[in-house]
Amino acid sequence: MKKNILISTLLFSVLCLNVFAQTKSYPFEVVKTGKGKQAIIFIPGFASSGEVWNETKTNFEKDFTCYTLTMAGFAGVQPQGVITFENWKTEIAHYIKANKIEKPIIIGHSMGGGLALAIAADYPELISKIVVVDALPSLAALMDPSFKSKENNDCSPMITQMAGMSDSQFYDMQKMGIPRLVENTSKQDLIISWSVKSDRKTFAEMYCDFSNTDLRNKISTIKCPALILLESYFVNLKPAIEEQYKNLKTANLQYADKGLHFIMYDDTEWYLQQLNNFIKSK
Repeated sequence: MKKNILISTLLFSVLCLNVFAQTKSYPFEVVKTGKGKQAIIFIPGFASSGEVWNETKTNFEKDFTCYTLTMAGFAGVQPQGVITFENWKTEIAHYIKANKIEKPIIIGHSMGGGLALAIAADYPELISKIVVVDALPSLAALMDPSFKSKENNDCSPMITQMAGMSDSQFYDMQKMGIPRLVENTSKQDLIISWSVKSDRKTFAEMYCDFSNTDLRNKISTIKCPALILLESYFVNLKPAIEEQYKNLKTANLQYADKGLHFIMYDDTEWYLQQLNNFIKSK
């Protein structure tokens, strides 16, 4: 009788674990495509959809299994959970472990590049390579090298401001800003549409939190190879860029020949060549 009770208890425990594993929710949606033993995880930038990687994925889906994320609250994905850079970093790492994704390559754009750096720094044995597309360890430090993160950063004023904007005001703000981020005019409306479909609270909280993030010291623990692709303008700020990345000993910094922040749209041929050379190298 005791033996039967023990077996039943064990079976119930296993069932609970399986159900939990299946119902565990993450602060992002995932689209899985392609086939291959090696996996690539694509993380889009602030307020962007995973669709930003569509053209990139086409080059790799034949040989790699691709996991494309869209973060919760962005580009029409339902907002949820704790909206912090730290939480998103931790949850992506948990997803990799829970799904037994063996030594993936992480490619991140902008904020997604920051997440790639943070994951590789805090979980150095988890990742095989990272590609950072136009992101810095600390964006705020580019204007103020003495910048230090605030321990209790108050994001409520920004949330109030964003929430108080009408849809047309928010759209106009995005429409005004996007031409500074991408030269390819055929992509501007698409990027704007992702922003306007984003949850305002998530938009404000993550912008505020990411602006307060400083990874300059943390990246010293990264062990894997790191390709850093930077927009063309940043070549004029080389000393400041190199100072930010000085603690990342594996960094390979490359500057685009043309275009703005969305390098994948503005200097596509150069960008894909850089990715191919780095990802397919042993």
